[in-house]
Amino acid sequence: MAEVSISGGTHPILQDDYASEWMGIEVLALDDGHATLRMTLRQEMLNGFGMAHGGMIFAFGDTAFALACNPAKPQPGEEDSITVASGVDINFLKSAFRGQVLTAVANRRASTGRSGLYDVQIYAADPAGPAASLAAPAATVPGELPADILPGELIAEFRGRSRTISKK
Repeated sequence: MAEVSISGGTHPILQDDYASEWMGIEVLALDDGHATLRMTLRQEMLNGFGMAHGGMIFAFGDTAFALACNPAKPQPGEEDSITVASGVDINFLKSAFRGQVLTAVANRRASTGRSGLYDVQIYAADPAGPAASLAAPAATVPGELPADILPGELIAEFRGRSRTISKK
């Protein structure tokens, strides 16, 4: 499986994540409680109306949520636990279409004990716009896009509730 690079390393979640690989998800920025991802909508990601299938938008947001919830480099004592979704909601605000570049920005809003709350905004931009730049820019501030990335229009809001559990 091809590995997704993140600042010289890979996130453990992505090592065997064939769905994210198939979707062509690219990690732009990753920090504790934050992830920014990008992908381009392909023909096989569309529904019968010729727009992005809601399941593709959901899966994209879910991947950003998972990366924001789980550290790329677990601290000592964190190796035997994972953070998973305990529930999610998504609101589809606008349609997206083939060739558009999607950007997901995930941020932790609250964390108490083993529970957390995360928001993910998903944007769509035309492929000729600044969001389609082939070079992955480095984020300067967690939760904010680099200055040279304009995400386009907000198409969905994803809210995830997390729970940290034992791997076994």
